[in-house]
Amino acid sequence: MTRPDFSMITKNKPEKGLLAVLKKTGARNNQGKISVRHRGGGEKRRYRLIEFSQVKQDMPAKVLAIEYDPNRSARVALIEYKDKARAYIIAPQDLTAESEISFSEKTGLAVGNRMKLKNIAIGTFIHNIELIPGKGGKLARSAGTQSKVLATEGKYTTVSMPSGEVRKILSDCFASIGAVSNPQHGFQVIGK
Repeated sequence: MTRPDFSMITKNKPEKGLLAVLKKTGARNNQGKISVRHRGGGEKRRYRLIEFSQVKQDMPAKVLAIEYDPNRSARVALIEYKDKARAYIIAPQDLTAESEISFSEKTGLAVGNRMKLKNIAIGTFIHNIELIPGKGGKLARSAGTQSKVLATEGKYTTVSMPSGEVRKILSDCFASIGAVSNPQHGFQVIGK
């Protein structure tokens, strides 16, 4: 049995304003009858409202804490914008508390920054990639995953996916710089 590593975590309690109720069915249908067998109640969890898209552009944000999220394999980062609004994002590797990140059409190639694919240098590792501009990140969001920018031609950018597939994505889509945190999640052995 191997335990997960919580050395990156800097805060234990989640931000109250960024939580939602995660309702469970207990494998029962609308009549209360068991529709899927052998499903227990499980641990009571609250969903963290993750910002997969870039809501506030051209406004720098400060990382307040790195937290554990029971609903996903990656860690989440609590950020605060200049106007004191707070949000959760998927935490990339090497992102620490007190770091500065920015969401803009074109910004620096620092870990955690989010910008359009056409402005990202070739060979850069990215995660949380959009498929449709403005719809939020859909690709490379689980623990330890990363994609790589291979080329940009016209309105498409060629990206190497975590599976090895090479895919063309619209250059106006946003992506975050760096690989997703908690890469040792795949080596975790829960035991009996």
